[in-house]
Amino acid sequence: MADSKKPVKGPDRKANRRGAARLAAVQALYQMDIAGAGLNDIFAEFESHWLGNEVEGEKYLPAEAAFFRDVVSGVVRDQARLDPLIDEALSKGWPLKRIDAILRAVLRAGSYELEHRKDVPGRVVVSEYVDVAHAFVEKDETGMVNAVLDQIARQFRGDEFVRG
Repeated sequence: MADSKKPVKGPDRKANRRGAARLAAVQALYQMDIAGAGLNDIFAEFESHWLGNEVEGEKYLPAEAAFFRDVVSGVVRDQARLDPLIDEALSKGWPLKRIDAILRAVLRAGSYELEHRKDVPGRVVVSEYVDVAHAFVEKDETGMVNAVLDQIARQFRGDEFVRG
């Protein structure tokens, strides 16, 4: 997995720090899913090793640590409620447990943010997590991420998605 991690490049703006936090949150959730790492261990590792440091020769932008912590801890706290919502949005016959672990992490983080981070427009959340998915998977799988998160966005933020 280490070679799949892509640095976030560009000016150090708040949007980029949030993008870096989203990427780090997905990586942390993936690691928790695969390795069974605990929340405190994940926070310690990512905040000391990944966020804003050079890893494997690539410089990572500083992530907004509070945003990172909110998304990761929120997914952990709400996972039992988020997973059925994601399952419902997935194509029949493809439950969340059959989806690749990195995509589960993307969908969980995106769903959490759509429900709880009203300070970020829904379309931005969907777009950002599609971009995060691009770092790890092929285009057809990012289309699935877009479709699932769009459906979930319409549940949590229907007023933002009304067609005029």
